[in-house]
Amino acid sequence: MAHIVIDGRPINSSGYGRYLRGLVQNLARLDSQNSYTILTWPDFDSRAMNLPVNFKCVASDYPISGSFREQLGLLRQINKLKPDLVHFGVAQQPVLYRGKKITTIHDLTTVRFKSATRNILVSNLKQFVYGWVIKKVARSSMAIIAPSKFVKKDLARFAGINPAKVGVVYEAADRITARVEPVPRVGDKPFIMYVGRAMPHKNLKRLVGAFEMLKKNSPDLMLVLAGKLDANYKLVEALVSDKRLAHSVVFPGHVSEGQLRWLYENTAAYVFPSLSEGFGLPGLEAMAHGAPVVSSKATCLPEIYGDAAVYFDPLSTNDIARKINSVITSQSLRTQMIKRGRSQAARYSWKTMAKQTLEIYKQALGI
Repeated sequence: MAHIVIDGRPINSSGYGRYLRGLVQNLARLDSQNSYTILTWPDFDSRAMNLPVNFKCVASDYPISGSFREQLGLLRQINKLKPDLVHFGVAQQPVLYRGKKITTIHDLTTVRFKSATRNILVSNLKQFVYGWVIKKVARSSMAIIAPSKFVKKDLARFAGINPAKVGVVYEAADRITARVEPVPRVGDKPFIMYVGRAMPHKNLKRLVGAFEMLKKNSPDLMLVLAGKLDANYKLVEALVSDKRLAHSVVFPGHVSEGQLRWLYENTAAYVFPSLSEGFGLPGLEAMAHGAPVVSSKATCLPEIYGDAAVYFDPLSTNDIARKINSVITSQSLRTQMIKRGRSQAARYSWKTMAKQTLEIYKQALGI
């Protein structure tokens, strides 16, 4: 029996957290032979996961920051656990760890795009350090897990490693079961939506520009931009105000699971304008709830969504507006995209993801 440690510190986040929760919950159903220690943020309540006796959660209060405290403190904590294998759920990890490890690298977005809210020197330094960490981690890990073929190819080229070292393990999207909660200010008006962060590569400025064009022929249309109202979202709010669209754009901040379900189930279209993604989970989640998806054709998104989305050039505000309009004004196209979307989302499974990950564990452990 092997002892496997999973660095799950982001497990209660809305992004990487969905991946980690899906992994842990399904590994718990698949593997009763090995013992697992899941490192989680101290305020994470693991009781709802109902884990078996060979799984335990241990608090780890080292923020994912790249700080010396994280590098040294997390290293000490992991070494004390004496694992046979560590699975780091993100690239940020103690670079001095010398034991067997595998790493999930979700994308290279931080290397590709600068922050809009940081000092340029700080942003450049962060990019340099993150790029160095990515290369070191890619070379020192026994195996790398990537969520798409695009990321596999991109990472192998960037880090200079053999592509055979990188396994593609697709993620999945579940239907939300929480009770539906309407989002204030939207009411019964038609709306398009986006959920997620507002960093520059998410391309929300062009989405706002496209929405401004759509309003000319669809004056009642609303735009919902859901996500934590951080400094990046404040920049988008300022743009909306400058364009005098504040009465038509809703910023609900972080939404509950019930509110997110309501948005997916009632939107005229889910729009994903991103310039860079590793998997594109929100769009797939929208499909699972019956939302037609209008997506950027950048990076991995056509690979993940197949023929279940209408694609646009993310650098063309005109094309974004045109493709959104084609979906929200055609009931036959909407019906077709909803059907395709449900079918596409059903192709992905957390159980399959966990099975493939477990096989990677076994190969690394030689069992």
